[in-house]
Amino acid sequence: MSGESRARVAIFDFSMAIRHLAFILALAAAGAVGCTRAQPPRPETANAFVGSKACRDCHQATYDRWQTTLMANVVKDPKQHPEAILADFATPNPLVTFKPEDVAFTYGSKWKQRYWKKQGDDYFVLPAQWDVRHKMWRAYHVQPNTDWWVEHYPEEQEARPTGPLCDGCHSVNYDVKTHAVTEWNVGCERCHGAGGTHVAHPTKANIVNPASLDDVRANDVCIQCHSQGRPRTNPIEGRYYDWPVGYQPGDRLSTTWDLEEHRLGEKTFTHWADASAHKNRMQGNDYVQSRMYEKGVRCYACHDSHGTNQDALLKLPGNQMCLQCHGPQRQAGPGVTPEAHSHHGATSEGNKCVACHMPLNAQTIADVSVRSHTFNFVSPSMTDKYGIPNPCTSCHKDKTTRWALDAINQWSNVSPWRMTAQ
Repeated sequence: MSGESRARVAIFDFSMAIRHLAFILALAAAGAVGCTRAQPPRPETANAFVGSKACRDCHQATYDRWQTTLMANVVKDPKQHPEAILADFATPNPLVTFKPEDVAFTYGSKWKQRYWKKQGDDYFVLPAQWDVRHKMWRAYHVQPNTDWWVEHYPEEQEARPTGPLCDGCHSVNYDVKTHAVTEWNVGCERCHGAGGTHVAHPTKANIVNPASLDDVRANDVCIQCHSQGRPRTNPIEGRYYDWPVGYQPGDRLSTTWDLEEHRLGEKTFTHWADASAHKNRMQGNDYVQSRMYEKGVRCYACHDSHGTNQDALLKLPGNQMCLQCHGPQRQAGPGVTPEAHSHHGATSEGNKCVACHMPLNAQTIADVSVRSHTFNFVSPSMTDKYGIPNPCTSCHKDKTTRWALDAINQWSNVSPWRMTAQ
């Protein structure tokens, strides 16, 4: 080869090398564009759980809202957050056999607060809980013939680990073998699935968005924790679990989780005789029975788990939330104003949609209850027949069910047969 030819080849090789290097640099730059500017994940970590902080860079505003919610703060370490302890430890009480320094985690802050101690790689609930509304201590011990799992654990409350009984819904990625979590509280990946791939290469295709799921799977994301039931396979790793082990957002919840059974006409620890919720954490059990669920309405139509200024993470305040779909001129509306429909004054408690259609019938602690999610009106006749509280005499405590039925029968827009047939 002549000197001139060798020079041409050298120039060609150098040119190709430059192009190849430029191509490699372009690929590297493309791979670096992610929520945390991370390199492309290795295949074995492609679907890893990464924690909510990894979502913050791209979703700062949403992350900031979420941080203020109860979802993000149900479990707190009092050593890092001393203000998390709401209870009165200064006044002696025979129920309280532990000190604040014994508390590894607080659980809850809205209706009640429980206290966990750590023992080995598990946590256990201490035997007294704080009633937030009444500002008083109450005993905490799950009694026999209540929750289904009680018979599978020792009688002593402090011998019942939170791992199989609580932690799956109050953490992200609880490991049934190691008892470790990616993070405590209801983080992003509790509802959106593992985010490792998405953080490295953010696209709509590699993260679960409930809005892109069908109605059943979308609601399952919430029902996974807002329901009473049991795993379809139990025990797991030698322990009985009270949350849907193995479920991930986007799955069919029914493949891993059975809702608590009920027989109509029978009042149980979990259900009233009409199959509505008798205790807390049964919003999903209620909801799947409702016309709303039947028609494809999703939980997030009313609630925004990322945070709102309203109670219960509602998107709009009071009747505004309901009237979006059930206004007087809407097909699903009553055809009259709220006042004409409720027969109560505009500013009264009885004119709130939830007062009659979401009564406070599901007990959470002592006399504190949360709202039903069947959206059915409970007639006073149901109180007479089955003992189910009705919204009329629950508000008008000095009146009888007979008084309530007589009053309702005077309303021209209500069928007396329907009221007595229920």
